[in-house]
Amino acid sequence: MAIADRQQRSSDRKMFGLCPFWHTSATTNNSSSSSSTQNLNHNGNRHTATVTAKRDKTVSSIARSLLPPRRRLRLDPSNYLYFPYEPGTQVKSAIRLKNTSKSHVAFKFQTTAPKSCFMRPPGGILAPGESIIATVFKFVERPENDEVQVDLKSKVKFKIMSLKVAAGLDYLPELFDEQRDQVTIERILRVVFLNVQRPSPALEKLKRQLAEAEAEAALEARKKPPPDTGSRVVGEGLVIDEWKERREKYLARQQVEAVDSK
Repeated sequence: MAIADRQQRSSDRKMFGLCPFWHTSATTNNSSSSSSTQNLNHNGNRHTATVTAKRDKTVSSIARSLLPPRRRLRLDPSNYLYFPYEPGTQVKSAIRLKNTSKSHVAFKFQTTAPKSCFMRPPGGILAPGESIIATVFKFVERPENDEVQVDLKSKVKFKIMSLKVAAGLDYLPELFDEQRDQVTIERILRVVFLNVQRPSPALEKLKRQLAEAEAEAALEARKKPPPDTGSRVVGEGLVIDEWKERREKYLARQQVEAVDSK
């Protein structure tokens, strides 16, 4: 009986050796299982890396939003716009803006009272280290029943925004809409009225800044070329007087009307 069992096992080993397909199938199954495990591990690692990158980016954006914005402009005065209190008239204030960054900066004014306030200039571009005195105009309404106003503060606010721009770029208000994510709110200024009957350092400083602003405006006006109000050159050096040109057009129009009436 034992001899018969040994012969049977020997026969089984010979049959297994004659069928190599069984070896290949087993090896392929083991290889496929190992490859699937590696792919799962690879995909899992890639998914984990993507999730980690998104989380880091979100944390970074939140951190940047919590940090105070980096100022590009220095304002003087820095928190208020001072106006002389003269009810029923249009008064002026002034503020100096200086670019303290190393790049060109565009600035823009906004106000909560656009109907009664306007700025000159309303916006512009400053080179590194350049400064300008902007003039702000406001109409001061009379108090009801001509009562003496004790509180000289106003609810009107002005917002000054800045934007880093390339050198040589022309100023356009649309720049602040196109690059909204890069805009920095430099300051929100509150309006404070000054009693012109009581001399104060703030009132004297306002007078000096307004005088400087007028001097700068006059200098810029002198730099601009004078408007051409004389004769214009048309074609190849032909000089045509503006009055003569108008008269020729008038005569031509009269001739057309005469023809149409016949």
